[in-house]
Amino acid sequence: MEPFTAGLISLEDAQQKMLAQLTPITDSLQVSLFEAAGRITAQPVLSPLDVPPFDNAAMDGYAVRLADVAPDRVLPVAGKAFAGGPFNGEWPLGTVIRIMTGAPVPAGCEAVVMQEETEQRDGGIVITAPVNAGQHIRRSGEDIQAGKQVLDAGVRLGAAELPLLASLGIAQVSVLRKLRVAIFSTGDELQAVGQPLAAGQIYDTNRFTVSLMLNRLGCEVIDLGVIGDDPVALRQAFSEADRQADVVISTGGVSVGEADFTKAMLEELGAITFWKLAIKPGKPFAFGRLANSWFCGLPGNPVSAAVTFYQLVQPLLGTLTGQQAPLIPARLRARATQRLKKSPGRLDFQRGIFSRGADGMLEVRSTGAQGSHVFSSFALANCFIVLERERGNVEAGEWVDVEPFNSLLEG
Repeated sequence: MEPFTAGLISLEDAQQKMLAQLTPITDSLQVSLFEAAGRITAQPVLSPLDVPPFDNAAMDGYAVRLADVAPDRVLPVAGKAFAGGPFNGEWPLGTVIRIMTGAPVPAGCEAVVMQEETEQRDGGIVITAPVNAGQHIRRSGEDIQAGKQVLDAGVRLGAAELPLLASLGIAQVSVLRKLRVAIFSTGDELQAVGQPLAAGQIYDTNRFTVSLMLNRLGCEVIDLGVIGDDPVALRQAFSEADRQADVVISTGGVSVGEADFTKAMLEELGAITFWKLAIKPGKPFAFGRLANSWFCGLPGNPVSAAVTFYQLVQPLLGTLTGQQAPLIPARLRARATQRLKKSPGRLDFQRGIFSRGADGMLEVRSTGAQGSHVFSSFALANCFIVLERERGNVEAGEWVDVEPFNSLLEG
């Protein structure tokens, strides 16, 4: 191991140390389904009714009694049943009821014969195929029984979950309050996006990026802006952020040469769990506890900030909201189509484009320059190429791990 990486903590250790300290929030509120998209369920959701709520036809056809079925027997049609318009009249023996998909089956119905297995005759229909008891009948509660749990606590509500609740007649759902996350950037050289640049200034893209990601994750963002290189102003920003938020995220001010004052301040206001990671990009990442909130210090380089947010802050936020499903997709194996440069010592998250090759196997190529300032690499990529800590250069044809982007980076 290289001397300059020997003291760095691995990503896995960092995640374990971080997540083990967290306790999910429990504050909840009732919201309507129309306001619930992206919110997290605060408790399990139970079905108030059976689905389907009554026995109904699974096919267009005829409701029959088994005793009436016989080869070449003409069965008169005694009535019709539609979805929303059930048959409620007398059903004479030796007859059938015309029935449509979704219509309640009439009392006494033992099977539904689909229309393709019948022939029209003078005076009625003839059944042309064997009939089994219960065929093509969807039983009450067959899908969901009243009182059954349909969603667990810690589920993000989206286009799959909300229609399910609507189908059960659930108009409101208990969700966790939004996480309050305070963000600020540090550095005299930073200028807000949209403002003219003075000499030596650059745009504060990190705070903009972090804010977008937090909004996408359903957090309440408290934007404290850009804090200059002033110890008094920085201490005030930390104190104000800690007072308002569950999580405080700063960008910049944690790399070598900048860290002493920030570290001293964090030790004064709280406690530091770890400071430097054995990953690339993103080595200067800080995590700790303030008086009332958790603190994450992201690197100043744009790609480093995005990678550390994705790999560390995202699971932190998921754990605080009790989310059950992993937020980061599982890694896949793919064949590199080109040489990838890599120095041993740090786990490397290169931006890549993976697809299925002509032979049906997954393959991946680099987006190009991988510098921690080259944010265009994210716009081109659909995955991280994850290269092991002690691995060196990768030659074309070698197998590597790829981590597909989730919705946070998919665009």
